[in-house]
Amino acid sequence: MSVTADIQRLRTELGKLASFSETPAPAVTRVVFGDMDLRARDYLKTLFAEASLVVHEDPVGNTFARWLGRGKSLSPIATGSHCDAIPNAGRFDGTVGVIGGLEAIRALQRSGFEPQRSIDLVMFTAEEPTRFGIGCLGSRLISGALDSSVGDTLTSEGRTLNELRLAAGFSGRLIDVPLSPGAYGAFVELHIEQGPILDREQLDIGVVTAIAAPASLRIIVDGEGGHAGAVMMSDRHDAFLAAAEIALAIEAAARATGSPDTVATTGVCEVFPGAINSIPSQARLDVDVRDVDLRCRDAVLAAITAACDGVEGRRGVTVRLEPINADPPARCASPIVNAITTACETRGLRHRTMVSRAYHDSLFMSRIAPTGMIFIPCRDGISHRPDEYASPEAIGRGTEVLADTLAALAG
Repeated sequence: MSVTADIQRLRTELGKLASFSETPAPAVTRVVFGDMDLRARDYLKTLFAEASLVVHEDPVGNTFARWLGRGKSLSPIATGSHCDAIPNAGRFDGTVGVIGGLEAIRALQRSGFEPQRSIDLVMFTAEEPTRFGIGCLGSRLISGALDSSVGDTLTSEGRTLNELRLAAGFSGRLIDVPLSPGAYGAFVELHIEQGPILDREQLDIGVVTAIAAPASLRIIVDGEGGHAGAVMMSDRHDAFLAAAEIALAIEAAARATGSPDTVATTGVCEVFPGAINSIPSQARLDVDVRDVDLRCRDAVLAAITAACDGVEGRRGVTVRLEPINADPPARCASPIVNAITTACETRGLRHRTMVSRAYHDSLFMSRIAPTGMIFIPCRDGISHRPDEYASPEAIGRGTEVLADTLAALAG
């Protein structure tokens, strides 16, 4: 069986999908349930229908396109990713896994392969946290990591998730979204690496063995405001300086684990009242901590708590920690890792095992199915920017490895 991806078609379809954007090229902005998101979905569903896939959508807009297999009683195999994009993003994050997944199925169809198990291509809703402040919304709901109450509690610009999904044409009850464990025999996601390793080492494929998971928290520091000229330094309880000390302690805690897979980011710092001649009375930090090793990640969280206690005592401020989420990391299933590795070796592709420091819908699909990921290089490791780039040849190679992997799992 010879499986070959149509590289020109991949390039054309990714370019067309990128045209559905709220910002001009080369940037891509596609916020879930917005006009451009709905137009992109319509375009993808047209492509699915052309490939003779059976399409259905769940109440939150997760889209399933099925290539029917001969074994009707066997659990299907799945692949897929997302097509929403953060503001001012690139054209390859998520979309390579959707368009590449479709082309993998088409390549198998062209080769004459007949799957024993059905193969689903899944386009997940809202992998990005842009609209509702939480990533992987669709896959979280599919896996049961979120319950249906989020329909009324998650909001965007004063409208609830339920209101927005209904306005976008996705009806039904969120309680019907979750799939039971075993609903899929395997799930494999193709994705750009979003890091520099493959590009730096001039490798074709990354075989993912584990997916890091974030713990996110908000730290609110309350100090004492005052006039910047009138309050002496010895009398100050500056909320921002206390927060700055905490931020540096967060960096030190991540470095102290000794693991290159531990990362911590203080991505938001808001200062009140924000005037040049006013001592900050309050500061807010939003913090992201990740590792594939839960013990290392939780050690950093404990160190952050200790640092906050110390700063509180030394600087005479009040510090509150508010957890946002703490998801467990995932290990990729050995049979899928082996199938991806075999596909690389058969095709003579340069590859290596690696962890995913970014998290993806695969993190949550691993709760209901054996899961694996295939990474392809992106230039200089750049992602979430307009200059994000993966070559057509790299996308083609990843698509062919995905097709081989799907054939091994579904045949």
